[in-house]
Amino acid sequence: MQVPFLDLKAQFRTIKEEIIDKIKSILETQRFALGPEVEALEKEIASKCEVKEAIGVSSGTDALLVSLMALGIKPGDEIITTPFTFFATAGVIARLQAKPVFCDIDPVTFNLDPEKLDHLLKKIYRKERKNKVKGIIPVHLYGQCADMDKIIDLAKSYGLFVLEDAAQAISADYPSRKGPKKAGSMGLLGILSFYPTKNLGGYGDGGMVLTNHKGLAEKIRQLRVHGETKRYYYRYIGGNFRLDALQAGVLRVKLPYLELWQEKRRAVASQYEVLFENSGLIDKKLVTLPQAVYKKSGLKNYHTYHQFVVRVKKRDQLQKFLKEKGIETAIFYPRPLHLQRCFAYLGYQVGDLPNAEKAAREVLALPIYAELSFEQQIYLVNCIKDFYQSRSFFD
Repeated sequence: MQVPFLDLKAQFRTIKEEIIDKIKSILETQRFALGPEVEALEKEIASKCEVKEAIGVSSGTDALLVSLMALGIKPGDEIITTPFTFFATAGVIARLQAKPVFCDIDPVTFNLDPEKLDHLLKKIYRKERKNKVKGIIPVHLYGQCADMDKIIDLAKSYGLFVLEDAAQAISADYPSRKGPKKAGSMGLLGILSFYPTKNLGGYGDGGMVLTNHKGLAEKIRQLRVHGETKRYYYRYIGGNFRLDALQAGVLRVKLPYLELWQEKRRAVASQYEVLFENSGLIDKKLVTLPQAVYKKSGLKNYHTYHQFVVRVKKRDQLQKFLKEKGIETAIFYPRPLHLQRCFAYLGYQVGDLPNAEKAAREVLALPIYAELSFEQQIYLVNCIKDFYQSRSFFD
């Protein structure tokens, strides 16, 4: 049996005619850069994510970059973030000649650990670097929100901004002490990615900046068109960060289906949990399932399950075995950012952030998408069980 890691063709078949009709309508207008489709998507995303402002941009990476530009980040500034995330989260900091400062993760959620963040901030302030630290970028990894109440409390106590990387967590709920909040709505700014593999993915690159701050929203709208305030008059040095109309149109077709697709992902995750519980692999501590820490909160969208990531023994050997059985898997992420060659100048060493390093050795992402069949899941879990029962595990 073949089990693809992600089957976008299956999704496309269900909405093919709507997509084609939308693209044809945009072709008829011949308006491709920003315009009414982008404006309509911005309003719809703002409503979905429960923010006042949403600004469409060219990618999730550019959403992060233009957010930091709008916040006035300069060379030498320091931004605290997680080392266990996609490269862009820290890469945009370095591109502005600022300094990424990495804080270790919670081993249960894989997200930024508030306790570790507290210790790091105290350490930084003892070394009198307080004027250099400007903000914190928590990442809602795999589709589950970081513990934002604690992170925001710490940020406020030190006078820091919070920029949420919600690229994998569109519409995820967080049980804030002030009531349910959406991913990307809690910090000063938040960002989304519409890369094709995301839960809400376009047919190319795209992203969105979320905020309740009108002034920042206006500045970002100017920065995304080179800093232009009116035609050929520039207040800032910005860039070409526009979201194009074709991507916005595709996303507008897909957005009404998002909640259904998210529900189906959670159903697939629940089926995985039952199958693994019955397999005996958890009892033998060969597989550790992801923990949905907000599931008991009663919130509907407690996890988007952008990825279903398990911790496993003999990870690389298992991945090779599954590939031979026709099962595609992925590793998010095989090396934490503080140990990447391009960040060697920061001076981090192996052992500095042990939770992130351990996760990088153990995590394996299994297929999860709305169209994944129960039969495919049964086959996958049985193959994992076969691997651990085989001689290869003990070699």
